[in-house]
Amino acid sequence: MMEKLRRAPFDIEESEVQDCCDDPQVIEAEGNKICTNCGLIYGKSYVSQEERAYTQEEVKNRRRTEPRWRSFGPRTIISGTSQDHKGNTLIPRKAALFNRLSKIQGSLINSIERNYWESKPKLTNLAKKLNLPDYVTETAWKIYSEVAKLKLTMGRSIDGFVTASIYAAIRIHEFPRVLEEVVDVSLVPIRAIHKSLALILRKVLKELNLSYKPITPKPLIFRFGNELGLSVQVQNEAVNLLRDARKRGLITTGKDPKGFAAALLFLTARNTNNPKTQSQISQVARITEVTLRTRAKQIKQYVKI
Repeated sequence: MMEKLRRAPFDIEESEVQDCCDDPQVIEAEGNKICTNCGLIYGKSYVSQEERAYTQEEVKNRRRTEPRWRSFGPRTIISGTSQDHKGNTLIPRKAALFNRLSKIQGSLINSIERNYWESKPKLTNLAKKLNLPDYVTETAWKIYSEVAKLKLTMGRSIDGFVTASIYAAIRIHEFPRVLEEVVDVSLVPIRAIHKSLALILRKVLKELNLSYKPITPKPLIFRFGNELGLSVQVQNEAVNLLRDARKRGLITTGKDPKGFAAALLFLTARNTNNPKTQSQISQVARITEVTLRTRAKQIKQYVKI
């Protein structure tokens, strides 16, 4: 390990070095400032000015990171190098042997691992753009892993299955995200997502013992209310209004829950000090004003406001 370390000038006060040990030897190791005698870590070392490397020796001396390990498959990396671990040049016969071993190792990787290498970064980036929590992302990857094992991606779009897996995980955990948002972020046609989602519902979720739950207006009420700047009291009144309407016969199954959530917030907020217009609510909920008024009329038939 000490062979990889290199000395570098640090902005460390002399009093800090004297308090370290009798003979402080501060060096840079893996991005930290460390004393090699006592092991004290002074803190992170930051690069102020990058220096370009033109020769092989400069590249070796200025390297600050280790090789990135593979996420899937064998972690051992056999590179076609011309030097051994001591820096000595290999003879041509040994160099040819290691080049051959590197090619053989690459051929041992199966199709599922290649699929994972392409799909894992896409799924992670899509989850970050949607601000999904880790447990939803883990469920989405679990679903896609089963999709790859069943070879459902053969002849089909990987992007479509990645997006469908994320949306299926959102519905399983009842996270407040709608399909339109997922489509906008992923840039995948909604028809491709529907086809991939249908295969996941038929063949994958049963194998994983996961239940796909349809989206309901309740989580959307809290989400739209926060985006509109409505108080928690108004949001709770909207939820209570939804519960009362359902008890009296309101049917929300088979209808877009965004419209009911928007209508409930509109009806409860209009008599407060912070009313919202139909255009404001419809813009946040991604529905038309006609849909909002229609859902509000249906709610008024069961509840007096």
